[in-house]
Amino acid sequence: MNAQAVAARMIAEPDCAKRDGTVCRGVWRLTHQSWLSRAADTIASHGAKIVLILVVALITRFLLHRTIRRLTKITGNGAVPVVLQPLREKAATALAEAGLLSTRRQQRAETIGSVLRSIASFVVFVVAFVLVLGELGINLAPILAGAGVAGVAFGFGAQNLVKDFLAGIFMILEDQYGVGDSIDAGQASGVVQEVGLRTTRLCGGDGTIWYVRNGEVLRIGNMSQGHSQLTLDVPVDYSVDTDQAGAILLRTAQEMRAEDAWRDDFRTEPELVGVTSLGPDGVVLQLTAETPSGRQGPLGNELRARVKARFAAARIPLAASRYGRGNPPDRT
Repeated sequence: MNAQAVAARMIAEPDCAKRDGTVCRGVWRLTHQSWLSRAADTIASHGAKIVLILVVALITRFLLHRTIRRLTKITGNGAVPVVLQPLREKAATALAEAGLLSTRRQQRAETIGSVLRSIASFVVFVVAFVLVLGELGINLAPILAGAGVAGVAFGFGAQNLVKDFLAGIFMILEDQYGVGDSIDAGQASGVVQEVGLRTTRLCGGDGTIWYVRNGEVLRIGNMSQGHSQLTLDVPVDYSVDTDQAGAILLRTAQEMRAEDAWRDDFRTEPELVGVTSLGPDGVVLQLTAETPSGRQGPLGNELRARVKARFAAARIPLAASRYGRGNPPDRT
C-alpha cells in the first residue's frame, strides 16, 4: 500500500461515523481523521467496561488484603484460624513457659500474611490486565504463549530461588525454628537472628554470621524447643558402697530442686538410674532429670560441685579416672 492509499484511508469516513449520535461521528466531524474516530469509538464503547474491571480489581484487592490482615491479627492475639494454622504446633508448652509462644505465633502470622497479600495482589492485577486486553480487542494467544515460554525459562533459571522460597514458607508454617532459637542446620549452627523466605541468618558461637539458604537445609536440630535431659555421671571407687553413694547423690539433687533458685530448672523429679558402667578404676553412678531447653549446662555444673562436696564430707572417694563410657588410655 503506497502513501497515497494510506492517506486516503486516513481521511476516508469510517463506518462508525455513519451512525448518528455516536462518539465516532462527533470526532469525525471535528477532526476528519478516520483512525482517531475509530479509536474514540473503541474507547467509548469499551471504556466503561475497562473502568469497571479496574474498579472491581481494586475493590477485590482491598477486601483480600483486609481479610488477610484480620486473620494475621487474630492469629497474633492467640486464636489461630485454620487458614493460618501451622501444619504442626511444636513445643507449645515449652514456648508458653518461656513466654515466647505468642511472639513466635505473631511473627509467623505476619510473615505468612505478607506472602499472601503479595500473591493476592499479583493474581488480581494479572487477571485484570488480561481482561482489559480482551476488551481492547487484542489477541491474547501470542501473549499467553510468550508468557508461557518466559515462565518456563524463568523456572529453569531461577529454580534454586523458587526452591528456597518454598522451603522458607514451609519452615515458617511448621514453626521449625524462630528468632532466638539455637539450631544446628548441618554445616552451620548457632542462634537464629533472622528468618526470611529465602535465607536464615545465624550467629555462631564465635560470633560468625552465617547465611543459610532455606532450600539447602536438609535437617534442622532445634535445641530450644521442648525440654533437655540432664544426665549426671559420677565415677566412684570400687571400695565405695554404691547404695550409700547413690542415696547421697539423689538427696543432693532433691534438695537442690527444693530451692527457689533452682526449682524451675527441674521439670521432673531427679531419678537415680544406678550403676551404669564398670571401668578399670571404678564404677559410674548415673542420675537423670528433665530440664528446660538450654538449662542442663548450668544445672549440671552446680549439681556436680555440690555432689563433690557431699562426697568429700562423707569420705566417699571418687574414681581416679573415668572409663565407663570410653576406652582407657594407653599405659605404655
